[in-house]
Amino acid sequence: MFDILLALHLLFAVFAVGPLVAAATTAGRGVRRGDGAATAASARMLKLYSYASLLVVIVGMGLMSADDPDQKGVKVGQISQLWIWLSLVLWVVAIGLVLGLVVPTLDKATKHIGEEQSVVALTGRIAAAGGVVGILFAVIIFLMVYRPGH
Repeated sequence: MFDILLALHLLFAVFAVGPLVAAATTAGRGVRRGDGAATAASARMLKLYSYASLLVVIVGMGLMSADDPDQKGVKVGQISQLWIWLSLVLWVVAIGLVLGLVVPTLDKATKHIGEEQSVVALTGRIAAAGGVVGILFAVIIFLMVYRPGH
């Protein structure tokens, strides 16, 4: 069971979190070009992959509850372990940034572009938040591999 859960966790991470980070870190391009279709598409993609990233968390919880194949009678992890609870906090912060800041700002940019208004002020906000999201997920990956306190 451990191997199946680990494979699913990694697959969901690659196919949900990977595109989420790529979309978040490149979303500012459409704003800089004044391309309303691109900003609208980025917002939709970010919403979709943000919700899809929940699958990584759900399967990760299942994986954490599985028996450790290297230590009989021991679970892979517990929520009280630093690497697990910190990863969850960072995931919540990253998804909060995407859904609470990046997507609404992209929606605003799309509206402004359609009305031929300036979006210069929005570019930095989207780029900065997208960069922070990328860094947060990089830290999560580091925590998952290094597992401090384990």
